[in-house]
Amino acid sequence: MYDLLLDEPAVPADFWSWRLWAACRQADRDLFFSPDGERGSAKRRRERAAKAICATCLVRESCAAYAVSSHERYGVWGGLSEHERELIWRDEETRAAS
Repeated sequence: MYDLLLDEPAVPADFWSWRLWAACRQADRDLFFSPDGERGSAKRRRERAAKAICATCLVRESCAAYAVSSHERYGVWGGLSEHERELIWRDEETRAAS
């Protein structure tokens, strides 16, 4: 999501190219990541605001796919919250165990 990740030497630049089109590049990064101790309605409001930006994003699906495949633990990525990604991972684990 953020420019720091583009500087990662072990990852080819084209891996991150979708990020150049991300709607979140123009938004406050704090909107996408929970401050320490945030819970309840404050967290839900912040996540809704972040997801509203994701809903307008041209690369939302690439972002969500990255977050799921990379097991990104924190923040809203591609319109998916931490909890929503956790549910996806649990479902994948359940299917793999079947």
